[in-house]
Amino acid sequence: MLHAIGIDLGGTKTAVGIVSAAGRVLFSEEIPTRNRDGAAAILDATAAAVVEISRYAANLGLTIDGVGIGSAGVIDPVQGSVTSATDAIRGWTGTRLTEELAARLGLPAPAVRATNDVHAHALGEAWTGAAAGTTSSLLVAFGTGVGGSFVLNGAPVPGHRFVGGHVGHFASPFAVYAGEPLPCVCGGHGHVEAIASGPAILDHFRRLSGEPAADARAVFALASAGNEAAAVAVRAGASAAGQAVGGLSNILDPEKVVISGGLASAGPMWWEPMETALRAELLPVLTALPVQRAELGNAAAVIGAASLILKDNPRSGMMQK
Repeated sequence: MLHAIGIDLGGTKTAVGIVSAAGRVLFSEEIPTRNRDGAAAILDATAAAVVEISRYAANLGLTIDGVGIGSAGVIDPVQGSVTSATDAIRGWTGTRLTEELAARLGLPAPAVRATNDVHAHALGEAWTGAAAGTTSSLLVAFGTGVGGSFVLNGAPVPGHRFVGGHVGHFASPFAVYAGEPLPCVCGGHGHVEAIASGPAILDHFRRLSGEPAADARAVFALASAGNEAAAVAVRAGASAAGQAVGGLSNILDPEKVVISGGLASAGPMWWEPMETALRAELLPVLTALPVQRAELGNAAAVIGAASLILKDNPRSGMMQK
């Protein structure tokens, strides 16, 4: 039976797991991403984790047929390289991800494949999660940032320059304060992410109230306790999220929408205004569009990364270590 190792390489932590041909995580572990130490240090640590987990697989009598990586940054899935990345991972831009990891593992190049981490997340949900059995699905994740992926016939649509899925970076009428568009982390202004991400909800609460709060969770707690500024900040972020997803649905016409990220798990206070705004934005023909929370949690990107090997490129090369 085929097995693969899936890697979810993010800005703060990297998850590595053994995934079966049925899309089930048999074993996984997490290591910190050495995001200040440069690409070589990150790849060294990732390779060491893969070697360790492949030994565990060997002890179970499992053969590993390749390694899939879902990585932060703009990923060229053909060349397996990082074409662009923020400073969340220092020195990550330009990394020849698949080539360098394959060399560290002593594997042939086709045995290692890569995609963006949100695309990997969407692939996992489309394979064995909330969008299983669909021919098209739109996943949008709302958390520290806002990202998405449109999966069509089992493959994400990366775009000509591989930046497809940056759904936090188009204009939102909610991303305005005192008549001025809010600054976005991308350098633009008035974008969805500037009002709908977790940090944006925190910033909006601070603007409205002039009061401190530790993080977005604290804002939600204050809103639950009846704080009006906190409630307004949460509703604005949720409504902006829903309107954005509704507009994207009008453009892409997915079979199903999957909402993911930390905010999707924040409860009715966020979900209800989000879905209300989403459905208000839809064209009449899309009234019955299914909208569902993601099901796989942190395992989604590991499963999706492994699917690059298990579904696309079986028997691509065996782990020898």
